[in-house]
Amino acid sequence: MGSVIYDKSMSLDGFMAGANVRLEAGLGDDGERLHDWAFQDEYGKEMLEREIERLGAVICGRRTYDMSIQYWGADGPTGPARVQLFVLSHSVPDDVPEGGVYTFIDDVDTALGRARETAGDKNINVMGGAVGRQYLRAGVVDEISVHLVPVLFGSGTRMFEDVVDEHVTLELLAMAESPHAAHLRYRVVREG
Repeated sequence: MGSVIYDKSMSLDGFMAGANVRLEAGLGDDGERLHDWAFQDEYGKEMLEREIERLGAVICGRRTYDMSIQYWGADGPTGPARVQLFVLSHSVPDDVPEGGVYTFIDDVDTALGRARETAGDKNINVMGGAVGRQYLRAGVVDEISVHLVPVLFGSGTRMFEDVVDEHVTLELLAMAESPHAAHLRYRVVREG
């Protein structure tokens, strides 16, 4: 079985989106800077390609879907790889792209179970703040991958606000630098 990985880009002051998140700016004011490492830097592009090869399923929330579908189209966030995306939502939007990779599920446990079935031995990527925090609180995240971007936002959506009620020990698995980010990957240490 692959790992469940909570993967996010984050500003140095801890924000995964800038202020004023809206449909026209899904990552808030100047928030696209958080993804420069994936689109403007060769190391980042290669790293992303390697991760997609190891990916068997993705889970996100409805807010992430609504803010991103205009960019993703039918193929989802993995583009031509077309990795299945499970969207946590209490309803299905009317305009889901025909032939798309999207499955809408209204329960976090069911979504994870379906993602595990689909992924097999490959990894599951968890996208979105609320969904990532739910799975962290549930203790099912195996790894946390943070792309630390050299920018201070000052306000916006924090990545780790109100995540856990007690300390969670992390073990550094990998660290790399590129012109647009420091890439940190941690294993969640299970106590006991």
